[in-house]
Amino acid sequence: MRHAWSWVFLAMLVLPGVSFAADFRVTSPTIKDQGIIGNEHVYSGFGCSGRNVSPELRWEQAPKETKSFAVTVYDPDAPTGSGWWHWVIFNIPPSVTSLSAGAGNYPVASSRAPQGSMQSMTDYGQQGYGGPCPPQGDKPHRYIFTVYALKVDQLPLKKEASGAMAGFYLNQNALGKASFTAKYGR
Repeated sequence: MRHAWSWVFLAMLVLPGVSFAADFRVTSPTIKDQGIIGNEHVYSGFGCSGRNVSPELRWEQAPKETKSFAVTVYDPDAPTGSGWWHWVIFNIPPSVTSLSAGAGNYPVASSRAPQGSMQSMTDYGQQGYGGPCPPQGDKPHRYIFTVYALKVDQLPLKKEASGAMAGFYLNQNALGKASFTAKYGR
């Protein structure tokens, strides 16, 4: 029994950020976890007629060692075999704890993104936010909004980076991540 407690104590010393990272969370005032995404955030194109405004996002309780943040929106239900990247923004300064509505709007030069951040390519073939637009008649798709707390100041990526490439670097450098999922169908 004494040996088992030694392992528990050792794990607590080696993994001090794990319990703190569990408190890391992200919310949106306009999109609720497990809720339906409204037309304001739906894509404008591909047969959809939304306003394509990226949602306001707020996060709190990130790991103390965070040197930058990144945000992704991903649809695992897209009929592509590899999902669909709707938004990838990274190199967000560690002092930033929210993105205002429209931070990902295209063209990115006119967006409200934090200074120093970078938005790479979505699967729509452009930088910035591209809202939901699943095929007509398909079941509602899930859209996973994730904020990554990163151990590096900047990712070594360019604006042309794919969502999959960004995802690789995000997962390699994550101290913690917080997500919520919402749905949209048509």
